[in-house]
Amino acid sequence: MSFFELKHKSTNSKARAGIITTDHSIIETPVFMPVGTQATVKTLDSLELKNIVQAPIILGNTYHLYLRPGTEILKQAGGLHKFMAWDNSILTDSGGFQVYSLSENRKLSQKGVDFKSHIDGSKHFFTPESVVEIQRIIGSDIMMVLDECTPYPCDYEYAKKSLKLTHNWAERSREHFLKTNPIYGHKQFQFGIVQGSVYKDLREESAKFISDLDFEGIAIGGLAVGEPAEVMYELTEAVCDILPENKPRYLMGVGTPVNLLEAIDRGVDMFDCVLPTRNARHGILYTSRGFIKITNAKYKNDFSPIDETSDLIYDRIYTKAYLHHLFKAKEYLALKIASIHNVFFFVNLLREARRQILADNFRGWKDEIVPRLNIKL
Repeated sequence: MSFFELKHKSTNSKARAGIITTDHSIIETPVFMPVGTQATVKTLDSLELKNIVQAPIILGNTYHLYLRPGTEILKQAGGLHKFMAWDNSILTDSGGFQVYSLSENRKLSQKGVDFKSHIDGSKHFFTPESVVEIQRIIGSDIMMVLDECTPYPCDYEYAKKSLKLTHNWAERSREHFLKTNPIYGHKQFQFGIVQGSVYKDLREESAKFISDLDFEGIAIGGLAVGEPAEVMYELTEAVCDILPENKPRYLMGVGTPVNLLEAIDRGVDMFDCVLPTRNARHGILYTSRGFIKITNAKYKNDFSPIDETSDLIYDRIYTKAYLHHLFKAKEYLALKIASIHNVFFFVNLLREARRQILADNFRGWKDEIVPRLNIKL
């Protein structure tokens, strides 16, 4: 069976429904990947993710896992799947974005990137090849190449120079991936990353270059870093128009429910974002009718279910008043209930998007739901 199979293309949009097959799970696309940066999706355990949220794939991060618990522990454990008791698929980001965020503590060169740990200030060096090796030890089903995520804004010359570096690293990453082997007995796949900041010609150049390296999938990186949403949508569509149809497309680090649906409309298959759990910790809950700030006083005596339209059991048995109380009392359970609600909402929203694509009704459904998603209830 092939890694990716395109099942259906929308007739009135660029939305796609497909299937990704790894040795750990079958992933129906479009798909949202909950972010488990440090071998955990915050406040959720692996059984909840698999049996309640029913996530077929989650994301881990090479930078964080390399620093803690470290590759030696992961190797002794038999890889990240066994370490965190997760038997569905895992995608690992290369750590490029995290290194980018350490702008004052890193130094780029053609060879790789020197950086200091945010934990203890210790010095480390990532190369395209070493990042492949680390991800072999992690044992992720899908690994990302090392790239440079350009800041926003940045001038054209910097973006062009950065793109050359990213392309050089992509070539080296692919070469090293192809001459090394998995170490835990399951297949691993590798995605390249399209960069180019907000410059359409650089994005198109990168899309062609990365496509020619014949990765199993292709990601779009360096967006949702401060640029206007319309710019993100325009560049995403321009890149998707160039990328091969027979490979999955992954828009990295995006985004709000509206961002996800708009990007699906433009041809994207895969997403990840920390928003569901990050906003949950601040009492913000997403629903199909809008979003809730559960700590607001009006929910103190609101005994209606958290979300009566949801298929999630937590949303039907707990009331808004109870969750409001948990947040005010600073109980840990508040974070758990809010997080599982949001993660389920994101995963399930994209499951519904897939159903609408297969029914050839995606555009009509999207146009109806998008205005509601931004309403503050």
